[in-house]
Amino acid sequence: MTGNHENNASNGDVTGGPNATAGRQGPRHKRDLTRRKVVVAGAGAAVAVGAGGALAAGAFAGEKKPAKGGAKATASAGSAEACYLLTSETTEGPYYIDADKIRRDITEDKEGIPLTLALKVIDSQTCKPVADAAVDIWHCDALGVYSGYESLSTGGGGGGGAPTDAPTGAPTGEPPSGGGGGGGHEEPTDDERYLRGTWRTDRQGRVTFKTVFPGWYRGRTVHIHTKVHVDGKWTDAGYEGGHACHTGQFFFDETAVLASAAVAPYSTSTTERTTLAEDTIYDQSGTQGGLLKLKYDRRNIARGVVGSITMAVEPDATHDGAGAGVQPGASASSG
Repeated sequence: MTGNHENNASNGDVTGGPNATAGRQGPRHKRDLTRRKVVVAGAGAAVAVGAGGALAAGAFAGEKKPAKGGAKATASAGSAEACYLLTSETTEGPYYIDADKIRRDITEDKEGIPLTLALKVIDSQTCKPVADAAVDIWHCDALGVYSGYESLSTGGGGGGGAPTDAPTGAPTGEPPSGGGGGGGHEEPTDDERYLRGTWRTDRQGRVTFKTVFPGWYRGRTVHIHTKVHVDGKWTDAGYEGGHACHTGQFFFDETAVLASAAVAPYSTSTTERTTLAEDTIYDQSGTQGGLLKLKYDRRNIARGVVGSITMAVEPDATHDGAGAGVQPGASASSG
């Protein structure tokens, strides 16, 4: 698929972009190629984070580098020591669109609490950063709607006020029709592409996105999807070949979600919310399972949020999300 060429200069882009010197280009072994052939921006970008941006510079400041023999280290006789627990693999969901936008500011004109997403990708065996990887993220808007699939999305708004407490019980009733079969891909139904983007990790394995805090929709807790692609080749024409070494989701703690629910437009949602504890995709393993470390003003979350996490991946493995997890009901709510 060929993506749209975008000049991110208007978003404050001033640093070297995706066409910087490539590192991890040659495949170690023959791997299945992904459906990727995308056009990249000619100039790089330093994300203009807007509200809450003061926290972005220190997004990784409190994150300790995993050390051999530390709490997260494991070893076995005759095998290399693993310095970091693998980040959980999850289903891709039905709403993935392959590298349609090469950009770090994915907000477009969507309303919501500003969110700076600061990610780091490392090799789980060596703890070395995975440079030059293509990282995708995509998520619904403040009212639970996915771009490209507006007619299939199950979010909603229009009143009802903010929830005053965490809801209980699993969603009831039959899921909507036209779903993705528990992770099966759905073809897009419209040309919208807000809240979707792909960018390249730097030499430290880091990449930062500017977006908005996601809302919720029927059957799922608040989350963001991600993919990490390696062994492809960055050129002036795009990123080609390679394979997905990680397919996962990022999650938000209940305190932050309840705080967001009191802010418009989230407060207008009439959709029943699934809590983090009730979600069938999140494996309850904390950071390993994709739970973000969040920083925000507890008195005024509307000022903005910074979410950060380190993803420990297997660069030589292929994890495309097919069959990694099945959402009950096998419907469009499987996203």
